[in-house]
Amino acid sequence: MKELWNLYVSWFKMGLFTFGGGYAMLPMIQREVIQKYHWATEDEIMDYYAIGQITPGIIAVNTATFVGYKLRGVLGGIIATLGVISPSIIIISCIAGLIQNFSELPLVQSALRGIQVAVCVLMTKSIINLYQKGVKNIPTFVIFAGAWLLSTFTSISTMILVVIAGVCGYVMYILEEKKKEGENA
Repeated sequence: MKELWNLYVSWFKMGLFTFGGGYAMLPMIQREVIQKYHWATEDEIMDYYAIGQITPGIIAVNTATFVGYKLRGVLGGIIATLGVISPSIIIISCIAGLIQNFSELPLVQSALRGIQVAVCVLMTKSIINLYQKGVKNIPTFVIFAGAWLLSTFTSISTMILVVIAGVCGYVMYILEEKKKEGENA
């Protein structure tokens, strides 16, 4: 029961203190899920993010669901998902009637600009960390560069980009295996 409570509270905190969506949440996920509770490894989180990209829904919700499911099955998935969406539901419910006046306040606009800068810093740090973990050799760098170029200079959908990168990764694996067989023969 304590594990389910920790699962809910951790994802609630991530949902409450993260601005900017799933990518901005990555530093908190790394701290809570990987470092503090050891619920998943960095590789698993990268896999969950990749799967979250190609499945319907919000990346943060999908990732919470995957982590919760890994830990405690369906109930864990539900608890983690409720944890990550509860803050948004509560906050939106509280400010729904005030939104027009609230968003026009200079204080609020200034605070949001500052928050956006902090989110950019956190996202950049996470991206560098993911790059260091995921791009390990020349073939993975080629996949990275190709994916970056496609996402920057075309309107390719995220799902198609992830599938293409997955196929390239699979081809890379096949070529590496054939190379090993040739060396062992």
